[in-house]
Amino acid sequence: MTIKRITEESSYYNDLENMSVHDLLVNMNAEDKKVPSAVEIAIPQIEALVLKIVEKFESGGRLFYIGAGTSGRLGVLDASECPPTFGVPQDWVIGLIAGGDGALRKAVEKAEDDTEQAWKDLMKYNINSNDVLVGITASGITPYVIGGLHQANEHGIVTGCVTCNPNSPVAAVSKYPVEVVVGPEFVTGSTRMKSGTAQKLVLNMISTSVMVKLGRVRGNKMVDMQLTNEKLVKRGTAMIKNELQIDEKLAYDLLMKHGSVRLAIDHYRK
Repeated sequence: MTIKRITEESSYYNDLENMSVHDLLVNMNAEDKKVPSAVEIAIPQIEALVLKIVEKFESGGRLFYIGAGTSGRLGVLDASECPPTFGVPQDWVIGLIAGGDGALRKAVEKAEDDTEQAWKDLMKYNINSNDVLVGITASGITPYVIGGLHQANEHGIVTGCVTCNPNSPVAAVSKYPVEVVVGPEFVTGSTRMKSGTAQKLVLNMISTSVMVKLGRVRGNKMVDMQLTNEKLVKRGTAMIKNELQIDEKLAYDLLMKHGSVRLAIDHYRK
């Protein structure tokens, strides 16, 4: 099957340096508008992956993301936001980037070209057949990601991917591929743009829908969120006040006593 590297195709725009700032912004925005439609097309693939992740979580499993560059950073970002947002343990969703955590701030030369390193990184967390591994790569050809997924398959681990090219090697090695084809980038080959936006949207959908199905949202509220700052304490207090129809001081006291919106509401109603 022919690999079509759309992410490397020439931009629909040229002579960018001669555009006014206004035109640059308008044209970038015009391209960005295409991303949600591409994500919508991929919803059946996303759904299949989410259902499998939920199944594995319910059996005691975890979710791992691996990626390089922008893709790796997005995986780490999504993983790091799950504990404060949904009150889950730090090791439920784990994001790994080629080159290690230092690569989050500074690119590590040739880190993504090592086909063996991802599996070495994953073994530090004792990844096993209860878990799910999702590889994130806009191009669909990143050796770090493909190597990790290949090893995961060999060990009976459920694999998925998020990529922005059709019929790519990473999709071929994934049991649950998600292909979000957004077209050429505004700056040719700069997959931190539309491709990165698409990947972020898909990861939001994956982690949020998984956590909803695991009961980490009640109604539409983050009832298990960690109270890490004053803003979230105020939000939690308002949730309790509105849900229980009580005054603000009592709501605040309940939140401080029980440590979460869920526990405060449940204990009050007992």
